[in-house]
Amino acid sequence: MKLVLFYHSLISDWNHGNAHFLRGVITELIARDHDVRVFEPAESWSVQNLIADHGEDAIAAFQTAYPGLTSERYDAALDLDEALDGADVVIVHEWNEPSLVARIGAHRARTQRYRLLFHDTHHRSVTAPEEMSRYDLEHYDGVLAFGRVIRDLYLERGWAARAWTWHEAADTRVFMPRPTPRRDGDLVWIGNWGDGERSEELRTMLIEPVARLGLRARVHGVRYPDHASAALHAAGITYAGWLPNFLVPSVFARHAVTVHVPRRPYVEALPGIPTIRVFEALACGIPLVSCPWNDTEELFSAGRDYLVARDRQEMHDLLRIVLQDRRFASQLATRGRATILSRHTCAHRVDELLAIVAGLGAQAPSTKEQVA
Repeated sequence: MKLVLFYHSLISDWNHGNAHFLRGVITELIARDHDVRVFEPAESWSVQNLIADHGEDAIAAFQTAYPGLTSERYDAALDLDEALDGADVVIVHEWNEPSLVARIGAHRARTQRYRLLFHDTHHRSVTAPEEMSRYDLEHYDGVLAFGRVIRDLYLERGWAARAWTWHEAADTRVFMPRPTPRRDGDLVWIGNWGDGERSEELRTMLIEPVARLGLRARVHGVRYPDHASAALHAAGITYAGWLPNFLVPSVFARHAVTVHVPRRPYVEALPGIPTIRVFEALACGIPLVSCPWNDTEELFSAGRDYLVARDRQEMHDLLRIVLQDRRFASQLATRGRATILSRHTCAHRVDELLAIVAGLGAQAPSTKEQVA
């Protein structure tokens, strides 16, 4: 089967967590002998920022880490007849421009040659619905939504005729335990500062507990304003900037524990969506202590796969327990990784995708239909 994918970026993960899932899904599809062609905009903000900060060597490092993955960078003159020639399935990610989304939909209506799906992996359907309503999905077969709440919104608001829940997952070819004799520190947190969506949470649930415990801690991520990096420095936390996603497993391996600090929209308005960071940590076999989030879809078992700290004191206490009780920490990490391997790998998601494609009829649906 030939799949053509339009995504924000395959080659850059600068402030672009979806790159992990995209790379893992494409790797799995290729391993199953499917033909995959990936397009990304020539001027994507992720690539531009990555090159501005780290130069072309960062792109070369991706190509070395993933020698089988390539993308084609397009501009406004993209020839859809050529790009979509022979396609069986086309997937268009929601960070594409509405004009391209509409063009591809019109092409599908004209040719009727392939299945066409829209992929939403962001919180904008809740936080910026006016932006999402601009996408013309009339000629799409449906939406792949990375959480049930997002799926339901597309159906309730009439944005799509069909929608399926398609959670992110771990690329376990890359994200796995990496035994190492060297330990760089006690705690590592990998995440971007964002747009003020978790500033207070990072202060109370990361910076303050680390300072109180006197931990050797490290933070990786981008878009940290001066006041944020100053707060980390004052707490004795090393701010180490951008980390290529494919190096995350080796960094986890050199620390004893990590934390999950979800952005506020996911806690308040998007229950059931953990974001890729939870999958990454559990797949790598590092003990995880998480701030609260509502796992309404029962993806994991809180207290068994990871620990939940409801406030700064609980975060302090749970981090201390994990760091002091190595047997308990090992059991926690083992259970978390087992859950990933049993339910949440990119191979599982490819199975789900292929089942969705196989289940699509020859004609576009005439009534709203939801599939769990």
